[in-house]
Amino acid sequence: MALHSTAFCFTGVVSLPRNSVCFSQRTVRASAFSCPPLSSISRSNVQGKAFAGDALLDTKESSLVVCFGEMLIDFVPTTSGLSLAEAPAFKKAAGGAPANVAVGIARLGGSSAFIGKVGEDEFGYMLADILKENNVNSEGMRFDPGARTALAFVTLRGDGEREFMFYRNPSADMLLQEAELDFDLIRKAKILHYGSISLITEPCKSAHIAAAKAAKDAGVVLSYDPNLRLPLWPSAKSAREGILSIWETADVIKISEEEISFLTEGEDPYDENVVRKLYHPNLKLLLVTEGPDGCRYYTKVIQWKSQGYEGRCSGHHWCWGCICSRNTITTSC
Repeated sequence: MALHSTAFCFTGVVSLPRNSVCFSQRTVRASAFSCPPLSSISRSNVQGKAFAGDALLDTKESSLVVCFGEMLIDFVPTTSGLSLAEAPAFKKAAGGAPANVAVGIARLGGSSAFIGKVGEDEFGYMLADILKENNVNSEGMRFDPGARTALAFVTLRGDGEREFMFYRNPSADMLLQEAELDFDLIRKAKILHYGSISLITEPCKSAHIAAAKAAKDAGVVLSYDPNLRLPLWPSAKSAREGILSIWETADVIKISEEEISFLTEGEDPYDENVVRKLYHPNLKLLLVTEGPDGCRYYTKVIQWKSQGYEGRCSGHHWCWGCICSRNTITTSC
């Protein structure tokens, strides 16, 4: 949940085997929000069954990645390994998967922007400031005077399971309207990145669909991280249907083993035939994250594997990526 949890390394993403995709996994610790240079990440741990020299994604002159969706405040326990009920106190941190990606790209030296809505409140202003501090374009950010910025309480328990509690009834991110979208910003992008949480309720659902359509019509690459959060959906059935409703429009999809099992109703996420079922005809790249074991990725003609990159957190802030590390494609904090 906290920022950086799904940060793609979009550094000239044209032919992925030749332009490094960075992988990371680490334990829940604190972070000072610093990124190592890309050159510090070894490429020697990448293995594949085949290699294709053809470009995976169409080139576009712009290098801008626009991230659409939620940005919120995470409250994380000051003591790790406890349930939410057991936690003695909480510390606030910026969160929201699409915003994670925007910040991660900017910290890696890329160009990124965020489109979404927060409350016209102190938390909303705090989040806007964080984007600016991290050199993320916030022209597409909107403030709602009648709804609060979303809150999420999140912990990684001692048994390794994550626990979430959300406060959004409704929160500002759910109320983004199509008329509030910055279509010029969307059409300028090389990549539009989004999740599925913005599909749960109206009017944000319609805004999401309109943004993706405008991007597709402008030749922008569509990047999709389902980022399954079952407690936010009315039911498991509605979550599965909602996530799959936009599946075949995406050019790039990032998914975890847990999400594969969920979407296939219990099938083995390590079975290549199961994974290939999720590869739709127009997809350019499918990435499957495996926590500390790294990542598999697939195109129509190749299958590739990268081992996890072990990073380390330090400092006095929560690591933007530790809580959601099993859904991570990221460099070090």
